[in-house]
Amino acid sequence: MADQFDVTLEDRDLLVEVELTTNLIIAATASDERLPLDEIDRILGVAPPA
Repeated sequence: MADQFDVTLEDRDLLVEVELTTNLIIAATASDERLPLDEIDRILGVAPPA
């Protein structure tokens, strides 16, 4: 009989958000200064405003 509580949960959107947050934390930790907005945008993959 299979255990009904033995399930794998995966939320792709959550995994992407965790990866982006982790990348920001790593970059901020490695920097002696505040991260410039364009660097934050680059890390997040956001296109600069037109």
